[in-house]
Amino acid sequence: MKIATVAFYGCALGLLAMGLRELLLGFEENRCSMTYMFEYPEYRRVPLPRRVAQQYPGYGLYLYGEGLYAQETRGLKLSGAPVLFLPGNAGSYKQARSLGSVALRKAEDIDNKFHLNVFTVDFNEELVALYGGSLRRQTHFLHECIKAILRLYKNQVQPPQSVVVVGHSMGGIVARALFALPRFNPQLVSFILTQASPHHAPVLTLDAQLLDFYSTVRRRWCSGADDLLNVTVLSVGGGHRDYQVRSGLTALPCHSGDSNKLSLVATAVPRTWVSTDHLSIVWCKELVLATVRAFFDLIDPSTRQFTDDPVQRMDVLRHHFIRHPVRLLGVQEDTSITFSGSVEAWTEVNTLRLAYNSPKEPQVKYFLFALSSRRKAYSHFHCRSSNLEMSSWLYGCTQMDGSMCVQAVDLSWGTELLPAYKVVTVKLSDLSSISHLVIGASNLNGKQFSIECEWLNQEARTVSIPVPHVLSFGFTVSDVTLSSSGLFHTIELQHFHQVYQALRITIVGQCKAAKERLPSVYRLTVPWFREDSFTTASLPSVTEIAGMLHTSRPRNASNVLLQLHTAPNCQYKVLVRTSFPKVLGQVLRFCGSTLPVYTTVALLLALEKQLQALIRTGRPLEISEAMGGALLPIKVEIPVYLLHLLLRQSWFQVGWMTLWLPAMDGLPLSSLDDGDLEPVEWPTPAQDWTRLLSLVLCVLGAAVAFWGSALFQLSLRLLSLLLAPLHRPCVSRDSGALPPRIQLLLIPSLGLLGWTACGALALTASFLLYLYRVLRLQMSKRTLKNILNLTPPQQSRGKENGSGDAVGQSHSEECNGTPMLSESALQEVTDDLQLHLSLLAVLTLPLMLSAPSLLHWARSLRYSVKLDPDPCWPFAVPLLTSTVLLINCNTLILRRSKLLILTSKFLLPLCISMVTFSMLHLYRVTYFLFVPLALLALACHL
Repeated sequence: MKIATVAFYGCALGLLAMGLRELLLGFEENRCSMTYMFEYPEYRRVPLPRRVAQQYPGYGLYLYGEGLYAQETRGLKLSGAPVLFLPGNAGSYKQARSLGSVALRKAEDIDNKFHLNVFTVDFNEELVALYGGSLRRQTHFLHECIKAILRLYKNQVQPPQSVVVVGHSMGGIVARALFALPRFNPQLVSFILTQASPHHAPVLTLDAQLLDFYSTVRRRWCSGADDLLNVTVLSVGGGHRDYQVRSGLTALPCHSGDSNKLSLVATAVPRTWVSTDHLSIVWCKELVLATVRAFFDLIDPSTRQFTDDPVQRMDVLRHHFIRHPVRLLGVQEDTSITFSGSVEAWTEVNTLRLAYNSPKEPQVKYFLFALSSRRKAYSHFHCRSSNLEMSSWLYGCTQMDGSMCVQAVDLSWGTELLPAYKVVTVKLSDLSSISHLVIGASNLNGKQFSIECEWLNQEARTVSIPVPHVLSFGFTVSDVTLSSSGLFHTIELQHFHQVYQALRITIVGQCKAAKERLPSVYRLTVPWFREDSFTTASLPSVTEIAGMLHTSRPRNASNVLLQLHTAPNCQYKVLVRTSFPKVLGQVLRFCGSTLPVYTTVALLLALEKQLQALIRTGRPLEISEAMGGALLPIKVEIPVYLLHLLLRQSWFQVGWMTLWLPAMDGLPLSSLDDGDLEPVEWPTPAQDWTRLLSLVLCVLGAAVAFWGSALFQLSLRLLSLLLAPLHRPCVSRDSGALPPRIQLLLIPSLGLLGWTACGALALTASFLLYLYRVLRLQMSKRTLKNILNLTPPQQSRGKENGSGDAVGQSHSEECNGTPMLSESALQEVTDDLQLHLSLLAVLTLPLMLSAPSLLHWARSLRYSVKLDPDPCWPFAVPLLTSTVLLINCNTLILRRSKLLILTSKFLLPLCISMVTFSMLHLYRVTYFLFVPLALLALACHL
């Protein structure tokens, strides 16, 4: 093996490890607080009709309870508002305890004026994210659960008419799939809250049933039907900590005119401001508190049930999840406010900035700002306050009496809560009927607080800087220094709009005078998706912010903004660099699911090298040498790019559709365009840059194939050493081969096993048979090498002439035929071993892709012997037939075959087709692999 090849793949492996480290570990520490149960949690099983229990034996419905509440609800006599929790992929129904426990504590705080009944569904912890066959069963069972829950309230005076559903991960997909059922009444569910649910597309498309399910749900929700417009859906993504379901996938695909659907990231939720991983989003105390507060505000006090008004539901969700105005929900906005009192409480401010710290003594205080002299020079008025308990604190004066205001309107509804303080900004052009601004700074309870206000010109406070190119590798820096004495600055990040970009933003804050100041808050705002992130820093400090996007910028969207809430009289220097490790992490976050395709392509190109060498020299290359020459991205990428170019032509599209060919798969880089997340059917010029990412992924996939095959060979050697004492020595190249009669019996037997039980089980059995063949060849090679090393040269030459001895015969007692203990015999076994190692590596891929079906079958074996539906069954029979037939294949038979040349020339077009059609449909990889395996099996027998 060439040193240059090892060095190249070593560098590629280093890049892959760097990207994986950033993907799995390159984020902030988990700042979520844990939710605790104050009493022992209990899960009371809710009885279902016998028909439902028999039809879904592995599923169940439970009611969550603790302490006295659990005892009171033992008879299932309920009076609260029903909430149903759905676990996700391999999730437990007991994950509802965080939501249920916090809801119980909240009900106790309001003296049980109304409360929630939290139900949870047991889906038997099925792997529905990887096996789509159970999604429809789960959806139908959920329908039965909702009807059973509502029947529990039938004796109430005002029973609930609908259930609020909370779905985690794939549970959110199942909740939305309810509305695609033909007999489902949409009025049974009025509100769905999903947590880290991949609405846009599945994370991995390992079977066609999963995609069909998604397509059905998408068509229903994007149809614009009137019965769906009144259903409120809130989708919350976890942020960058969730590497299992990236937040871009949690965006809701819905009709563009539907205003009752919200998608956001947990980092943007007020009073939460944290990123969660895929599991902690269920128990993160900050997010659970926001959810429970919203649920209780959604309850109508007159009926003690959830409101039926979709407008009120959206108002509540905006209050708790989008912009918190720091006041109680439901407090009516006063159109007019009257001030009274002495003139001494009023102070007119003529400076550009106000900094006020309240005294400890209670007092009434108001600050007055005249607008007439500021309208031309300034565009906005900005204030922030810390520890100020009053919800109304900024007013617009409409009537003056001397030096005090007597009539005003409340402008505090624009207040927004930030991690360190609350802020409000008003636009002067919207205040044409107002003469003065009033700040209420009364300290009635003696609690100290601080207020800072200023006039600002937003255009002068906004600076635009271009971000460095993604290929600058961090050596290029864009920087800007802010020396203003203001409280608020905005930096517009130009050319930052693609998900593969990753920035390292460094903010250096320094102040001349050392005194106590409010902390600075840095906010990264993405206009086209609610994925804002907040960072708090005390001065002096050096703060680093990771600038990464969850979705690419859609058409006609503005640039990303970095908003700085700064301390006055301090200097801030902002430096923007490209973070190459984080770029790799973003590439793997969005496109890592395509690595199996590129790994398969590398293995097939290595097999092509081996077959070409077998045709030329009669011997295949070693697998390591073939892998070294398999990295030729240009052989695959240029034809794929040409197809992209041709598909932009209308005449080629017509021909493509005439042949009934599916649409080309691109890299899974999502963008939001007018709320429509349907994939683009035909390639566009904007997708040209993705070909560069394809080259990077091709290199990474080849590195996985190269080092994976090396590790695979090492594992097989160790396994053959462990199994060697259990087998008698054999030096024949037919070691581990099957008699033809056994082969003919195995093929229908394995086919029957796949039909009656599980197709993945039959594939696994055929793979194990092939693995045994490779292990026996490995043992034969080791035995031959040991014998030849111990045999004297003269005796070895005698053996080459055809003479044998008792030693050779003793080593071949279990082998058919007479062995030839010579270097040529060793070479034959080695050649066969190298060929079978490549084929075994190729066979490993369909085994891995079908593993979820096998796991699901094994977990459900106590309920049913047959897996239904079985995504592996359509291709299991031809694939296992080819595998069994290839067991007896050797290089001597193969190089004499007339189909060998055709097979070797067929592999490159197959790789091109695989990259064209399998990037978003991983299950198609198995379909493509069947073709070369079948051709090789035929070549060994023709």
